[in-house]
Amino acid sequence: MTQEHQRQPAAVLFDALGADYERAFAHAPAHLAALEWLVERLPPGARTLDVGSGTGRPTAAALVKAGHSVLGVDVSPVMVELAGRQVPEAEFRQADIRELPLEPDSFDGVCVFFSLLQMTRAEQSAVLRRLALALRPGGHLVLATVPADVEDVEVVFLGQPVRATSFAEEDVVATVEAAGLTVLSRHTTLFTPDHPGAGPEPHLFLHCRRDETTDR
Repeated sequence: MTQEHQRQPAAVLFDALGADYERAFAHAPAHLAALEWLVERLPPGARTLDVGSGTGRPTAAALVKAGHSVLGVDVSPVMVELAGRQVPEAEFRQADIRELPLEPDSFDGVCVFFSLLQMTRAEQSAVLRRLALALRPGGHLVLATVPADVEDVEVVFLGQPVRATSFAEEDVVATVEAAGLTVLSRHTTLFTPDHPGAGPEPHLFLHCRRDETTDR
């Protein structure tokens, strides 16, 4: 097996996409609205986690601009290098969120924008439970995904082949709630990435909170 095949599929994909991903998605209105929703609810100088931080824009850049500290995590070394250059005020780590140690009650806000789609359903559920535990009571999490009842299907994403897994919309909500979060609101939209040949994609955004009374 070649070294390339031994690497995580998500790392291979996003290394190949690099800055093309930012150009395709960075100005998505629903993404920007979800960030605004989160920023409005964070305490001053909040500690935030950006899961699948990509190039650092728009997510980490918006959080830093609002005065918050950011830890960005991505499996792609290309993305981590780009993010470090573009948003030097944030901290970025090349790591797998499934394995990264997370202290309980350590973040005020968490962003999970389209970063679970190359995990199995069991892994997505486990990651969401870990992220809920990492939130402080009263902290907020925003999640975006492609709602679809698919498991390990091959698709072409911005010209790159990729295998993806997701849940239907109601099952996404149920999975988030089972992780210990309250879904305060949801928003569905169709978005067409700014990329040759890209078509409209269904996107689901969930605005969530870890309640102070949640039994951990």
